[in-house]
Amino acid sequence: MRKILITGGAGNVGGALAKKLAEDQENFVVIVDNLITGSIHKLPKTKSDNWKFIKADVNSYQDISAIMLAYQFDYVFHYAALVGVQRTLNNPVKVLEDIEGIKNILNLSKNTNVKRVFYSSSSEVYGEPVEFPQNEETTPLNSRLPYAIVKNLGEAFFKSYQKEYGLDFTIFRFFNTYGPDQSMDFVMAKFIRNALKNEPITIYGDGSQTRTFCYISDNIETTTKILYENLLVNDIINIGNHHEVSVLELAQKIIQLSGSKSEITHLPPLTEGDMTRRKPDISKMLAVLGKQPMDIDTGILKMIEYIKKEQE
Repeated sequence: MRKILITGGAGNVGGALAKKLAEDQENFVVIVDNLITGSIHKLPKTKSDNWKFIKADVNSYQDISAIMLAYQFDYVFHYAALVGVQRTLNNPVKVLEDIEGIKNILNLSKNTNVKRVFYSSSSEVYGEPVEFPQNEETTPLNSRLPYAIVKNLGEAFFKSYQKEYGLDFTIFRFFNTYGPDQSMDFVMAKFIRNALKNEPITIYGDGSQTRTFCYISDNIETTTKILYENLLVNDIINIGNHHEVSVLELAQKIIQLSGSKSEITHLPPLTEGDMTRRKPDISKMLAVLGKQPMDIDTGILKMIEYIKKEQE
């Protein structure tokens, strides 16, 4: 049986990963989350005995060491982090505390014979982009945001522990993963929920900034295949979608697909943290996934259907 730890396992991506891994009775999954931004509603719904939730803070060595020493995991998915542009801007010191969590996970993993650690990095490591599409070999350190700096530093920690101690890793650079359990801190969920209530959709600046959006099922299928097929050991992979859309176009698309009467309103641009473009090179992801990722219209319609049922 594979013993797997997921930190941040009550979040959008971590929760979806936990549900998927818990479907396999060959896995025993321990989900750790401090529930500051996570929710128990995102945990697996099955009453199987092959998963367990523990409320704990990975940034506290006392909390996480007790768990890792007790279970002796084979694999660790380190997804715990303070997330959300506005939240991380408002709590820059809190963001820096995540460095302790990274160190705790790595030190405990090397000392308990973990086979591989999977790290949720971010598109933010690219800062303000210097080339398109953004590929894994290009990591300009030009971002001034604490969140991006911590993710960059985290990647360096994982590479250093592999070189020094032989602890294998895989780094996932996530680009805007969305799905039914995404919180209102993120643009896709916020726009859709506002549209379904016919409330104004607010955009910072003129909305010309572009993003790509990856549906949760493509993210989970890619990451679990990497685990099960032992792919991309000591490597980095972008996980996202290559269809670029402006934030204004996204709002218009959501209004049209939902039949909403919402109006689009504009606020002054954010002073920092709102990069002009995002478009990943997903060649590695396509090789793993073996198909094109879900198109944005289909993903939005899935979100609309889910949220409508939730609100009934």
